[in-house]
Amino acid sequence: MKQPFVLLVTIFLFIGCKDTKIQHIKPNKEPKVVHKTNTSPTIDGKATEAIWHASQWYQIDQKWLGETYSEADFKGQYKLTWDANALYALVEIQDDTLTTQHRDPLKLWWDNDCVEVFIDEDNSGGEHQYNHNAFAYHVALDGNVVDIAPNNIPTLYNNHVISKRTTVGNTSIWELKINIFDASFVDGKQNNPVVLNPNKKMGFAIAYCDNDTSTARENFIGSEIIEGEDKNRGWIDASVFGTLILKE
Repeated sequence: MKQPFVLLVTIFLFIGCKDTKIQHIKPNKEPKVVHKTNTSPTIDGKATEAIWHASQWYQIDQKWLGETYSEADFKGQYKLTWDANALYALVEIQDDTLTTQHRDPLKLWWDNDCVEVFIDEDNSGGEHQYNHNAFAYHVALDGNVVDIAPNNIPTLYNNHVISKRTTVGNTSIWELKINIFDASFVDGKQNNPVVLNPNKKMGFAIAYCDNDTSTARENFIGSEIIEGEDKNRGWIDASVFGTLILKE
């Protein structure tokens, strides 16, 4: 009887280990409604289209990393729209110093000033550190777009996010066309963006890496409230993203 008992205990322990594995459950946050545009924005860094005048501002005001900062140092907000081809973002950043510490776009890119866009195509949440369950696009001042591919390989995804930035004084306007890819994306293969339709839900967050004069990133400020001590989890866990719902 001893061997069957040991086997039974082993099975229960195995099941228990599976059940107690860290779960990434997405909180039930109120979705942000994103209205469709009849005319695709021209990606020129200028908020001239009617849809931008009609769309709602959302704040980038959650400190994810760094010391306390003032509005003179940083203030950010964004708007969104969509059509069948892409999600579009208009991002207004007030930053007194724009810095590129590392010219190689694939080295320590997070220590440069950049906009970071988080996309979870099916709003499923979960781990995406070294896979394409979700994307974390770092959009640099020069327009290069970096995320980490499977096998922990820094990779340029410049055809995923098309951007243009204009800066006057301390205010930069970033206009972004974000092509949406799902978890079937394979690096080095032919991949087609997802066609967007009304009532689709997507995981989304946006943040800014701010560095004034330091050798490393000074602040990381995001759009979503993240519970707990470790708030720098967006590049690993899509469950901390907010939710968008696309509407006509």
